[in-house]
Amino acid sequence: MRIAGWTIIAVALAALVLPLVLPWSYDQIDWNHVRAAPFTHGHMLGTDSVGRDLLARTLIGTRITLTVAGAAALVALLIGTAWGAIAGWAGGRVDEAMMRVVDALYALPFMFVVILLMVAFGRSIVLVFLGIGAVEWLTMARVVRGQVMALRHRPYVLAAEAAGAPPQTRP
Repeated sequence: MRIAGWTIIAVALAALVLPLVLPWSYDQIDWNHVRAAPFTHGHMLGTDSVGRDLLARTLIGTRITLTVAGAAALVALLIGTAWGAIAGWAGGRVDEAMMRVVDALYALPFMFVVILLMVAFGRSIVLVFLGIGAVEWLTMARVVRGQVMALRHRPYVLAAEAAGAPPQTRP
């Protein structure tokens, strides 16, 4: 587990720092060394068919991938936590209706939703963040809902109601 964590940190740091110190930019073309082999002519991973440095392009791609993953996780966290907490606390018909929406969204293929967003609103990296996050929040909502429902029946909530706090509706 520690090795995986350190590997992720190393990859993230490499993606953030190395493009700043590499002699070649990700979009700079080396016309003299098209399709260069790895570790030749100053290109550690070689060049592609147009002469662009593969290491620089890989690191920039890693940056974009980590940004998309982080932003999508944040969107999923915000939507899923809010949806699950409201459903779990409200209970009853509100909970049933909200969880049926989650069930319906589970039935849609993930890529279909992202492609539909791209067709409807055009290509944008922000839409990728929102599209992935807007689909991945479903599991988060179920987990948060279950935890909120469990917390509602804890002894300290019952004690607070007995001490005079307004009683909450029970599902």
